[in-house]
Amino acid sequence: MAEYITSVGMEVHAELLTNSKMFCRCEVGFGGMPNTRVCPICIGLPGTLPVPNRAAVEMVIKTALALNCTVPVDSVFHRKNYFYPDLPKGYQVSQYGETNPIGYNGYLEIPDGKGGTKKIHIRRVHLEEDTGKLMHLPGGGSGVDYNRAGVPLMEIVTEFPPDIEGPEDARNYLVQLRALLLYLGVCDGKLEQGSMRCEPNISVRLVGSGTYGTKTEIKNLNSFKTVQMGIEFEGKRQAEVIESGGTVVQETRGWNEATNTTFSMRVKESEADYRYFPCPDLIPMEFAREYVESIRATLPELPLAKLNRYLKDFGLSEYDAGVLVSEQYWAEFFEECVAQGADPKLACNWMNGDFARLLNESGQVGLVSADEYDGKPASKIRPRHLVELIKMIGEGTISGKIAKTVFEEMFVSGESAAAIVEAKGLTVINDDSALVAIINQVLDGNAGQVQQYKEGKESLIGFFVGQVMKNSGGRADPQKVQQLLRDALGQR
Repeated sequence: MAEYITSVGMEVHAELLTNSKMFCRCEVGFGGMPNTRVCPICIGLPGTLPVPNRAAVEMVIKTALALNCTVPVDSVFHRKNYFYPDLPKGYQVSQYGETNPIGYNGYLEIPDGKGGTKKIHIRRVHLEEDTGKLMHLPGGGSGVDYNRAGVPLMEIVTEFPPDIEGPEDARNYLVQLRALLLYLGVCDGKLEQGSMRCEPNISVRLVGSGTYGTKTEIKNLNSFKTVQMGIEFEGKRQAEVIESGGTVVQETRGWNEATNTTFSMRVKESEADYRYFPCPDLIPMEFAREYVESIRATLPELPLAKLNRYLKDFGLSEYDAGVLVSEQYWAEFFEECVAQGADPKLACNWMNGDFARLLNESGQVGLVSADEYDGKPASKIRPRHLVELIKMIGEGTISGKIAKTVFEEMFVSGESAAAIVEAKGLTVINDDSALVAIINQVLDGNAGQVQQYKEGKESLIGFFVGQVMKNSGGRADPQKVQQLLRDALGQR
């Protein structure tokens, strides 16, 4: 088979974290009894008029600025006309055009896997309203839940020709985009709940060819993993179609999680099919430059900038820094530890290791001060606990092995490291005479291994160290034990 390049355009929809819907005062929320968060406006009853949600507009402007987009002076809402049961009005209020959306001509930088970055160019960032949701009823047939209809929805579309080539590029783009939206506080990024939805458009072309192939769109992808798998499968499928003499059809395809394959859903519509025209019920929006700049001033340090700072200032690996910045609250915890005097690399090791494991097992989150995040309770471990533990290790008060035991106790009780160490007598044994007594006890009980060591099998030193650590309850300093052991063995 010839070698093909897989090109990917990305359409990402993100539900905005507003309290009310885009054009009415209905509450925004996930789940609940169907059709209980609706009103005449969001279900499209005749005679109703929409009023734009200012908070939603500002969230889209903020995202557009973070994505290095141009924000126009004027922006207009359009009607996107099509008929489907989940669209109560018979049209969707959206935005259309090259320079009309709230943001256009931007880019997002992503790690390129080689220690550098790669620009993914953004065609537009626009604001629209979400549709309802079709549901399969227990007794058969289908129903429509309009609770989601009218929820503010931001769409972020990459540029053509695509900068994303292959499944790994696509995953990196999504990871970075989700992190950016979380840092901005505009979307909760829950792919599994549909508040962030990704629809990749995939095409293949021969290596060396400048002509892009026919694209297909994949829907129903609810995780980074399925996005990556879907793009990989679809790229291979299209290549096989071409190699067999067939023609790739421009269509929308669904993702089957049971078989990890795509399937045809419907022929892809073109822009002309939607008959876009300006919405007569909504006046054009005007964005004064001072207003836009006031929003720009609220932008936080973004994930990639934070990651690069961690690499440069703290000497962390790209993987470790990536884990720390993946969630804003996790990065805040790390920075608070450093601010309180913890060594950055040691704090990172504890956070991405033992702490992350315990959080995952308990269903808790590590927060600086809040009591819960996204419905999950905060861990009793706060930055001061970890800073104190790291300090006690550095001062030689406790060993690394004992520190793990202390940390697990802290996680359960919330007690300070010093209180736990004192209560359980876990300080390091620094008295040479006490250590020599334990060493002699170990050597006396392992005469055979002592003889083997004296005959040249020096690798047994590790065995002796392990036995001394066991007999001391992990309270001995391994380096000091090894030195004293060699002295004791030399005297036998």
